[in-house]
Amino acid sequence: MNAVLAGGPVTMKISDLETGFQILSRLPLANTQQAALEINQFLDSLLQAPPPAEVYLQLLEQTRISLCFIEEELARHYTNKALPLGESEEYCFQQVVATWLKAARAYAHCAQLQGSDSGDDAAERLALILHRCIYYTGMAIIEHHRARRQLPAGLWLDLHGFYASAEEWGVATAAVPDSLDPLGRSTHCTAAVVGLLLVELAGPYSLTIRELGLVRRWASNWAPLVSMHPAVPGDALPPSVVDLMRDSGLSASGDCLQTENLRRLDTARLAMQLNQARQQLQERVAPAQLGLGEDCTAAQCQRLLTRLARPWSLLRATRRFRRHSATGMSKVCGGFAAMHYYISGKEFNQPENARFYSRQEFDSMFAFRHGLDPTQQLEVRQAQLGFTVDEWEVLDQSANGFRLLRSTAGRRLSPEQLLSICPHDGSAHLLAQVVWLMQEQGGGLIAGVAALPGKPEAVAARPLSQTAGHAEPYSRAFMLPAVPAMGTAPSLVVPRGWYYPERLLEVYTDRVWRVKLHRLVADGVDFERVSFSIT
Repeated sequence: MNAVLAGGPVTMKISDLETGFQILSRLPLANTQQAALEINQFLDSLLQAPPPAEVYLQLLEQTRISLCFIEEELARHYTNKALPLGESEEYCFQQVVATWLKAARAYAHCAQLQGSDSGDDAAERLALILHRCIYYTGMAIIEHHRARRQLPAGLWLDLHGFYASAEEWGVATAAVPDSLDPLGRSTHCTAAVVGLLLVELAGPYSLTIRELGLVRRWASNWAPLVSMHPAVPGDALPPSVVDLMRDSGLSASGDCLQTENLRRLDTARLAMQLNQARQQLQERVAPAQLGLGEDCTAAQCQRLLTRLARPWSLLRATRRFRRHSATGMSKVCGGFAAMHYYISGKEFNQPENARFYSRQEFDSMFAFRHGLDPTQQLEVRQAQLGFTVDEWEVLDQSANGFRLLRSTAGRRLSPEQLLSICPHDGSAHLLAQVVWLMQEQGGGLIAGVAALPGKPEAVAARPLSQTAGHAEPYSRAFMLPAVPAMGTAPSLVVPRGWYYPERLLEVYTDRVWRVKLHRLVADGVDFERVSFSIT
């Protein structure tokens, strides 16, 4: 990983603050790639030819705002992208992670140069250095969440090691300044660790990028409400604890044997804060007034806070349907055209009352009208149309979803994407949505998909034109029946952007239906599922 920006020979020697400040002031922040290269050269120079410890620390502190701006801009290249990442996206991801870890290594190097200094401010400097080590190592973890990548071995162990050092030196809760905090608040090492644990508890691989940003903000703001204490031998442990000797955030307490390495979280004050925020949102208090942010609606905040209530209170998540192990291969495809083809079992054509033939179709029928074979095999025609399925291994399943693994190359997959899946134990394609997605270190993809209720019917649909005499061509859509056992009403699955309340559509099955759209039931990156009534 570090090979992306591996340190080369020293090109500059930085021995004093003035020289370092001049270099940093000339960073071309408008050119992100060049600025990333230059700030990495700056860090390499400090690591290979370190100045005095005090100068070293001040220069590292001076890089913080510029470094975070540069890495945030680079991260835009790979956040919210389909997996596996493309070549340039992958390069940016590796570059950003390598830079965060290099910054953490530079602060750790600075701590070594501090030596056994026992001055009045030695503890303050040590607390600051260890906090930065935790912060930058944590940012490497966050980038894996944002890119939906499996964490490499050792990241959590490194972070736990920095925190254990803070505990050992008695500075785990010592206040340190934070130039990145928009309100100018101080922080401490424990809060930095707790903030990352809260993000981990939120299930980052199942969050949208927008939701992940909100969770990170709230976790940072509310982390000081959570305390972390050593586990006392003989005391009952909560379901999840922090094991400083395990390469993970939280671990099941039943799997941890050595009590001296365990830390338990007290989230009682955080749970009270969550309940209070949810109550105030119900009373129509604006999210900005609650410190939740100005870039989110009350409904978004309420939905996300409800989702966070149980994990952030360290309560076990409840499952509506029991998951059980399964084996076999399922066939998966994406895109409305391919899904419509596999669900209907035939090629999509405009209904005869709105049939528009392309020039290619006309030429084909005219030239080969005696040779067209309506009984042509489905497999032959699907190859001609370019519709293919990917083979995914089923790891486990429940009544409404699957956990799938694809270890071979295949089509790129996006979070919240609509799919059709033919289960390993079935013969018909169902509609499903990607709930969470992660790329393994070896390149394979693991996905959690939730099946949409009911057996889908492939239909044709079009918005009713407001202009007399003008009719749009039909598009592919799907109809889902009511499922009384799950409490779901009939719904339509249409391309994204079609829905607004009371909109009229014309739906063609075996006849033409006129329907009125009512409520948005669910949506994703490429679809909307809406309730409707027949008019």
